[in-house]
Amino acid sequence: MQSRARSAEAKRSRAEDLLNAARSLAADLGGVRHLTLAAAARAAGLHPSAIRRYFDSREELLLELAERGWEQWRETLTARLAGVRDLTPADTAAAVAATLTAQPLFCDLLIHVPLSLEGDVGTDRAYRYKTNASAAHDAIIDALTASGTMSADAVRDLTTVALGQTAYLWQVSHPTPTLAELYTRHPRWGHFAADFEPRLTRLLQATATGLAAGGATTEAM
Repeated sequence: MQSRARSAEAKRSRAEDLLNAARSLAADLGGVRHLTLAAAARAAGLHPSAIRRYFDSREELLLELAERGWEQWRETLTARLAGVRDLTPADTAAAVAATLTAQPLFCDLLIHVPLSLEGDVGTDRAYRYKTNASAAHDAIIDALTASGTMSADAVRDLTTVALGQTAYLWQVSHPTPTLAELYTRHPRWGHFAADFEPRLTRLLQATATGLAAGGATTEAM
């Protein structure tokens, strides 16, 4: 029993090493699109052939990081809003933008999850991701609703817009070397790459204000 327990603990430790290596490499290389399983294995001190003991695929490893990103966003947002009440719609939007910006890997992964990650793993793994991501999402909606004057429906719409805008703007704001060179030559195309958080904040504040003006607010709690 002890040997089996130590073996399970060693496997969890190795899996954590791989996840940490993937995080660091994604930051160093300029995004998860440049990350390979072989590179993550080498950075974690493993032979590339051993990685299948811990993750069936690159998609499964990245989906694990996305799932943890949801939990980290929930923790960051709820900590920021602890004890806060009567936030205006604009302040609610600013909180969403700031806490998303604080999770760069999660921002990067948002576009990849629906495009490939959750569809290219097994059904059981996709179910686990959906279950945990949905729980974090619901907790975020509850925290935002309790801290401000927007209704739960309006907050839900704001969060939907926030996720979509973040997925797009993050990629545009972190161009590939080819696009970065192009923007240097033609600055008029590169303005999107310079202001991720300010632009996201402005767009979300406009959205939140519009939702409030449409009557989708409730009395302050």
